[in-house]
Amino acid sequence: MKIHEYQAKELFRNFAVPVPEGNVAFSPDEATAVANGLGAFPVVVKAQIHAGGRGKGGGVKLAHSAEEVASLAKEILGMTLVTHQTGPAGQLVRKVLVEQGLNIAKELYLSILPDRATATNVIMASEAGGMDIETVADETPEKIIKVFVDPLLGLQPYQCRQVAFGLNIPAAAMKPFFKLLTGLYKMFSQYDCSLVEINPLVLTADDQVLALDAKVDVDSNALYRHKDIQAYRDTDEEDPLEYEASKYNLNYINLGGNGNIGNMVNGAGLAMATMDIIKLAGAEPANFLDVGGGANAEMVENGFRIILGDPNVRGILINIFGGILRCDVLAEGVVQAAKKIGLNVPVVVRMEGTNVEEGRRILAESGLDLLTAVDLKDAANKISEIAGNA
Repeated sequence: MKIHEYQAKELFRNFAVPVPEGNVAFSPDEATAVANGLGAFPVVVKAQIHAGGRGKGGGVKLAHSAEEVASLAKEILGMTLVTHQTGPAGQLVRKVLVEQGLNIAKELYLSILPDRATATNVIMASEAGGMDIETVADETPEKIIKVFVDPLLGLQPYQCRQVAFGLNIPAAAMKPFFKLLTGLYKMFSQYDCSLVEINPLVLTADDQVLALDAKVDVDSNALYRHKDIQAYRDTDEEDPLEYEASKYNLNYINLGGNGNIGNMVNGAGLAMATMDIIKLAGAEPANFLDVGGGANAEMVENGFRIILGDPNVRGILINIFGGILRCDVLAEGVVQAAKKIGLNVPVVVRMEGTNVEEGRRILAESGLDLLTAVDLKDAANKISEIAGNA
């Protein structure tokens, strides 16, 4: 789960990670009040959306007066901010963060994330921090240092020194940097984060070290342990259908683009294979919905309704391997959903596994216009025909 910058900085403060003074605002008047409360100008007005690259997209502005704060907040609030992470559709800005301006001497990059290849947590850092860190990673990867931390042992002092020396932290800022990195790693571990990123981490002219930006992703599978993080969830930043699916313990992914075939599967691996089948058939997947192994007829019905909620869908491929989710349960759910919602697009059903014959019987006797595929090749041919007629 992603959270906003201002929320991430609230967490940072709890772990002694220094951040600029500031607060979130939802209107120009609130932004002006926050700026006046900071006591000095300039201040920075920053759009709050779940995407990076806001500065390049025009979502981060410097203001030198209260009047300019109000003007910039009015400009940013309500804008559709397009960055390299939002895609061409952009994201509507509903809130801004107003922060004190800093006398920046140097911009650095710092992040922590799990490294599956080594089963460790890796600290990544670079002196080449700022907006173009992606270019640095592509063109000069040697400028990025990596320090691998055994999660059973935790962060050690020598590893803090490795990172600090790699960033050429000045002697006067060494102790504050150690405290910052220690707090950041503690937060990363305690909140089951999948990513903590500070870009930029800044050194000021008076040798302070502060997190000028903050990005935090928390493993959604661990949210049951973190009720306080759950409260940070901003459903306005999520795809409406993905949010709807999460309420029924379903995993739905909107693929965007020009896809017109929805697909329902049980298992992420089967989802990947099904999308390959759709593409090989000459069609384009619009989305996929994973009902999981323990789905019941009601969950299948809700999944069907969510897939049909995408106006781009012109056909549906249901590809299920019946194990824990029996084929007869799936068939009952499909029939139940089709009768309640009404079918206005072709549906191809391919299933194998437990109670497959009973499942096929239920579909055949339903009286609904459902296309049953005997195998993957047959399913691909039928989907290809649907895509050609869409």
